[in-house]
Amino acid sequence: MEVLFVSHKYPPAVGGMEKQSLELVSGMKKHATVHTIVYTGGESRLRFFLSLEKKITETCRKHPGISVIHFNDGLIAAVCLRHKGYAHLLRAVTVHGLDVVFPSTIYQKYILPAFNRFDLIVAVSRATANACIERGINAQKVIVINNGVDTALAETSPSNDFHHFFNKKYGIDLRGKIVLTTLGRPVQRKGFSWFIKEVVPGLKGDFVFLMIGPFHKKRSLSDRLFHCLPQKIRAKAALFLGYPTDENTIRNMLLQDGHDPKVMHLGKLPFDDIERILHAANAFVMPNIRVEGDMEGFGLVCLEAALCGTTVFASEIDGITDAIQHHKNGILLPSKNAAAWVSALNDLIQNPSTYAAQAQDAKTYTLENFGWDKMADAYWKHFKMLRK
Repeated sequence: MEVLFVSHKYPPAVGGMEKQSLELVSGMKKHATVHTIVYTGGESRLRFFLSLEKKITETCRKHPGISVIHFNDGLIAAVCLRHKGYAHLLRAVTVHGLDVVFPSTIYQKYILPAFNRFDLIVAVSRATANACIERGINAQKVIVINNGVDTALAETSPSNDFHHFFNKKYGIDLRGKIVLTTLGRPVQRKGFSWFIKEVVPGLKGDFVFLMIGPFHKKRSLSDRLFHCLPQKIRAKAALFLGYPTDENTIRNMLLQDGHDPKVMHLGKLPFDDIERILHAANAFVMPNIRVEGDMEGFGLVCLEAALCGTTVFASEIDGITDAIQHHKNGILLPSKNAAAWVSALNDLIQNPSTYAAQAQDAKTYTLENFGWDKMADAYWKHFKMLRK
């Protein structure tokens, strides 16, 4: 079999979708002859999209053995819906979450229903699959293949000199403290500002909450200009662009008088440092909340934390429930239920050794059920079924 992968989310850009796209292409090479048309930043993104039809037809002409074409997210699939010249190919698309629920009347009424033209629609979680079916996508065409995770993380070990390293590099002494951490862009669905406001004040004991991810410590001019846009336009643009809609709220919380000094934002860090922190942390929190027109398609970072031996506490919503199974590789808590979150985390703060002893079981469960190889094998299985 020869397969053509088309993606505008690909390294050297960094992100969950870029990682998934790379691992899918790499993993499929052990099963099939792989061809790619991917955006790597060498041209403008607009030019890449405008030239896609020509690139695809030329690739198919050059490699007539191609029988399946795969689009790696709903946006690029939508752009290619009206293409001509390769109708003979079986067509598959992976949808991640926002590319299903994006709150645009035109998109929901005219574009998304046209996805029924595809032969296979791969959802990264049950929540994403259900969102597709609720919007009129043929359930017979929708399957769920969870994203993988880099299982090599399970083979790494905690750093013996972590506290010295962290204090020297970041000026924070973590010795004797319970470390809670989180990771991600400050978008509203992540629930970071809610957690700081509603949960942190109820936590007892000697703990510190470390936030990691892109973050501007001062408000930028571009953000001021962005907020001059009409609210309806700004809301849709923020979702489409992944704009940090929670950043200003978090910044104001960290700067206000009376701010809890136990909450710190470290900004964007090298992955080696993130890995060290995950190994040293007592808990990783993912306190997502529901946001109209947005959703968490999966919970890859939860799996990474579990493989590093960190106890995961996550909201029981969206695609997170595909990544975390309650009391198997993490603890699921009701979203926006501050009392439940406070109770669970206070129990960890008071009994850290109990949770640390359970970390190996969580790591083992994650290894047995997730992996990039498992993901690629599942795609291969369904691509083969398409050809029957």
